[in-house]
Amino acid sequence: MNRMQARDYINNLIHSELKKAPKKISGYDTYICPFCGNGSGSSGTGISTRDGKYYKCFKCDFYGDYLAIVRTRDNISEKEAFERYGISIFHAGIETHLPADSESADYKNFFLQANKDLRSSSEALLYLQSRGVSAETANRFMLGYAPEWRSPTAVKNRKNPPTSQRLIIPTGGNSYLARAINKDADPAYKLMKEGLADFFNKKALQGIVPVFITEAAIDALSIIEAGAEACALGSTSGVNKFLDLCRTEPPTVPLILSLDNDDAGNKAQEKLKAGLEELKLSFYEINTSGEYKDPNEHLTANREAFISLVNSDPAEAARQEAEAIKVKHLETATAYHINALMGEIAASANTPAISTGFNLLDEALDGGLYEGLYIIGAISSLGKTTFVLQVADQIAQRGYDVLMFSLEMSRYELMAKSISRLTLENCGGKSDNAKTVRGILAGSRRKNYSSEEKELINKSISDYAEYSEYIYIHEGMGDIGVGEIRQEVQKHISFTGNTPVVIIDYLQILTSEARGTDKQNTDKSVLELKRLSRDKKIPVIAISSFNRDNYNAPVNLASFKESGAIEYSSDVLLGLQLAGMDELSQSDSKRTETTKLIEEKKSADPRKAQLKILKNRTGKIGESLYYDYYSMFNSFRESKKPETGTDWNDDRRMRKI
Repeated sequence: MNRMQARDYINNLIHSELKKAPKKISGYDTYICPFCGNGSGSSGTGISTRDGKYYKCFKCDFYGDYLAIVRTRDNISEKEAFERYGISIFHAGIETHLPADSESADYKNFFLQANKDLRSSSEALLYLQSRGVSAETANRFMLGYAPEWRSPTAVKNRKNPPTSQRLIIPTGGNSYLARAINKDADPAYKLMKEGLADFFNKKALQGIVPVFITEAAIDALSIIEAGAEACALGSTSGVNKFLDLCRTEPPTVPLILSLDNDDAGNKAQEKLKAGLEELKLSFYEINTSGEYKDPNEHLTANREAFISLVNSDPAEAARQEAEAIKVKHLETATAYHINALMGEIAASANTPAISTGFNLLDEALDGGLYEGLYIIGAISSLGKTTFVLQVADQIAQRGYDVLMFSLEMSRYELMAKSISRLTLENCGGKSDNAKTVRGILAGSRRKNYSSEEKELINKSISDYAEYSEYIYIHEGMGDIGVGEIRQEVQKHISFTGNTPVVIIDYLQILTSEARGTDKQNTDKSVLELKRLSRDKKIPVIAISSFNRDNYNAPVNLASFKESGAIEYSSDVLLGLQLAGMDELSQSDSKRTETTKLIEEKKSADPRKAQLKILKNRTGKIGESLYYDYYSMFNSFRESKKPETGTDWNDDRRMRKI
């Protein structure tokens, strides 16, 4: 074996060589520290692990794997540790230290000879027949027979064990079980393990049919005789190691637990169940032992009843689940979806892109909004909520439903923003009589308005009412997460029959069920919103804040760096900034006068805003669109790029959409 395999082998011995401490931490056993004794008392934490490989003692501060424990405790080198366990290390095909009877020896030739001896030994075949195992099953698993077997481990340790007749059961290329077949064999040595201990028929765990889990290999062979698949732990002490295997290499099929029908077997099965539940792995239970001690005893006593149990209802349910897993995987092949794709293409002919109401933006997005996750970000007070709200209104004016989840602003504030914008449009773009949000909401001001102003407000409210039936606003304050959004979307589809455009204002203050950092929670929200857009086949627009490092810098992907998921999971990523920011150098962005200039540009009327397409999964990127932003009246108008050197405050050109 190579050095890594040797380390893994020694590290797996901790379960049998160190004494367990009373406590468990992070689901793992703890052990009494061999250096300071931590864990020997009722309150000690012992030497503990969080990954099943490296261990830490918080009393004496030791840290390392079990090989490091052995080397430190015994003051030996790594090579000496390997030699102590009789391990051979290979480097570039050259063997260094290989005792002929090493635990790590390759037993291939031994297995071939033993299998040949089995087929020619009537006594061995008769033994197999008495245990209910056919010659066909024996050959499948390369079972063998050793008429004069002596334990290589005992011989290596300078002992002189007697020879005995043994059934050889390979458990891997470097390990096997030697089961005595003569009736007068010493019970203490009836079953011997040689080499690197492993599970019998472990490869079945990565197969396509359910796998029974038994204690002994002879029990697994019994179940295989009944037409199923089985893997043996070796003994009840193999539960921890088996769970470790399931943790690193989860089975591809459901498991069927069937340990021995005794106290030890029942306790081990309960422990195994708890571990599998923690790992969220599918399993069933069948007592194939029936009234007998183990499955093999049942097979030899009543073969028909045993086979019936192996194929009972839980086994059938497990088989159906395994088949469903297989079908689900195979159906990811695109061949299964060509007809569905053609149906989607045909259906999409009648469901064109949803227009944003901004002609140039629609053109840049290849027609408008499609199924997918759209994220728009900007620094504070640059109008990102206003821009998206205007898009929402313009979508609703075309008869499409919009669900807006507002996590900061009230429903009435958003409605007033829309009406304010309409007052500007209804007076021809002149701000003389147009009203701000406060001018709309403050009823005390109404008595001082002229009849012309009152008429303007009433007309704007009337215009808003014409499409307001398509706008649905959900208010939230720390109580809306993606789960609630998904529920409301489903309700809307169920109640109206319409699939809506969904808007979230804004991403970073969505609640999260899981505990985590702000970045982790935002990443989770982004992934779930992407899933929502895919599952419901709808556009989802989320507003995002920027990290503060980019407040005075040109907008780019780094502006969203507090959440990697925004960059990678969004379909379209838009950045809103003041026009001209791209002309700033890195040094300019750090100057005080630049900050002042930006504040001046933010106070301009209208502001010159630039929308950059930073990512477009199915279209052009790098394109910029320009807008005149009338912040007082919550209105964006498409404009052309300001010329270099122009006074932005004097450029009042607008284009009526």
